Formats: sequence, structure tokens, C-alpha cells
Amino acid sequence: MMIAAVLLFMLQMKVPDAASFVGQPKGAPVVGAELDRRTHEVGSLVRCPVCQGMSVADSPSEMAVNMKGQVRELLARGYTEEQILEYFELSYGQFVLLRPKFEGVTAAIWLLPIVALIAGVAITFVMLKRLGRKPVAEPKSKPVSEPASDPYLARVRELAGGKS
Repeated sequence: MMIAAVLLFMLQMKVPDAASFVGQPKGAPVVGAELDRRTHEVGSLVRCPVCQGMSVADSPSEMAVNMKGQVRELLARGYTEEQILEYFELSYGQFVLLRPKFEGVTAAIWLLPIVALIAGVAITFVMLKRLGRKPVAEPKSKPVSEPASDPYLARVRELAGGKS
């Protein structure tokens, strides 16, 4: 009896619809062969959360089949590709998009290697330019005159076999 009451309550609960996420459909409903083609097309832009390397259109997992069914339903109701992608992004996060938006961390991931490469080329160019310059001639210095009365130097010369 208790289980039946819980099941009845769950059936009466409204599951949030796509309209609560992305608004009303902005396109025309799609039907027939066009619906199949568009479902595959839009499904190929959404990553399967289970397979992670495959699109919803290509993945055989149950999760992907369910998501592909959602794509089909949304297209049949008149949602546009942008609305459907936004719906899945809001539901699963930006990771679900096979072509992530070029903003935030994604932009940094793409731009930092390019900036590092340009900086490396610039540093290499500057270093090669420095190595290519002729060294500045050092002024010739006069030999240091030895003090005549240095007892230590006299002793070293004496030990080396010379006289001071």
C-alpha cells in the first residue's frame, strides 16, 4: 500500500521540461525522414556520458540511446539545434558538448600553447641574435708589477730554482 502511494506521488510529480531550461521551441517541428537525419546530426554533437569518446548518435550504450530519444523528441516538438545543445549543456555541463564553446577554460587550453610557442620562438631569436654579435674588445691591461720586497715571492722563486 505504501509503495503504491509513493509510485502514485512520483507519477504526479512533474519532471522539468526542456521549456523550463531553454524556453519555448523556436523552430518548426520536424517529422519523417528529416527527423531521422536531424536526430543523427544533432546527436553527433552531443558526447555520451558513459562512453565519453563517442557521440550519442554513435554510442550503443543505454544512456546514449535515451539521450538520442530526447534529441528526437525535442526536434519533433520544434526545438532548434542551439536550444537542444543548450538543454544538454545545462543538464550535464559543458563536457557533454563534443565541440565545446570557445570561452573560459576552453579558450585558455587552446591559447596557452600558442602563446608559449610564440614566447619560445621570441626567446630563441633574441638569444641567437646575442650569440651572433662580436664580443666587445677588452682593454689591454698592463702587467702587474711585482713588489720588489715581497718576502713570500722571493721564497717561491728560491724554491723554484731561481734567484730573486
